[in-house]
Amino acid sequence: MELIAGLLVTLIVVWLAFVGLVWLYRPTRVMAGQAIRILPDVVRLARSLLAGGETPGSAKVALAGMLAYLLSPIDLIPDFVPVLGQFDDIVVAALALRWIGRRVGNAALQAHWPGSDAGFDVLLRMLGL
Repeated sequence: MELIAGLLVTLIVVWLAFVGLVWLYRPTRVMAGQAIRILPDVVRLARSLLAGGETPGSAKVALAGMLAYLLSPIDLIPDFVPVLGQFDDIVVAALALRWIGRRVGNAALQAHWPGSDAGFDVLLRMLGL
């Protein structure tokens, strides 16, 4: 019984930390609109980086996790929650890609970017790179 209670408390703390992280990194309405428009290119970028031989293994694991979260119908913050529900996918993708971008570098991101130059600029602004 203690183990179940401990796991439940841990799950609640992790969930609250995630909600706080999404709230802290919530994008502006303009940035969110731009991020939603480039989301298909982000998925293709992740797939290309996964197939790339020069991508480090830790980055591939993060990419696979990001893709699984984006493509999953189950979110940590349900979509019916105002504001946060719609932006959690964007925040998860941005945090994962920021970490991955620092591992592989801007040159590799640009080499694998399937979209327009303007879309790549939005990606760099979104990631803070």
